[in-house]
Amino acid sequence: MNNITVNMIVNDKPVNIAVKPYARLIDVLREDLLLTGVKEGCGIGECGACTVIADGETINSCLVLAASMEGKHITTIEGVMRDGDLHPIQEAIVRHNAIQCGFCTPGLVLSAKALLDCRPNPSRDEIRLSISGNLCRCTGYEQVIDAIEEAAGMMQNKGGA
Repeated sequence: MNNITVNMIVNDKPVNIAVKPYARLIDVLREDLLLTGVKEGCGIGECGACTVIADGETINSCLVLAASMEGKHITTIEGVMRDGDLHPIQEAIVRHNAIQCGFCTPGLVLSAKALLDCRPNPSRDEIRLSISGNLCRCTGYEQVIDAIEEAAGMMQNKGGA
């Protein structure tokens, strides 16, 4: 089967890449673009480890064909830091010890970022809903929710991030 060319913006950089028509986004990100912060947990869209942001919305990259990302802006965990500084969500997650093995953390960070990008002052229920597609076997979710709530406050005080 012939490759097709996909043009997208990944972590604010233009990408023009030839992929198989059946290539999943997670595989292109990890194997071709070497963005290994995107994790494959279940491969069926249930765990959220492969979460990325596409045009402002979280998606499970294990369920999406790379070809469907033509013209889209994709953010992976590698694109969250700015100028070597952790994003407020990352800072708060560390401060609240909301990380243990770390496998789910990239997906949680991206789900939180997508929420705070569109809803700067979410309720705890809105935070819970935003991370409900991200499974974590190590932590209780309370530290994660506390961290996201703190990050919202940090971002409001800094004027966004």
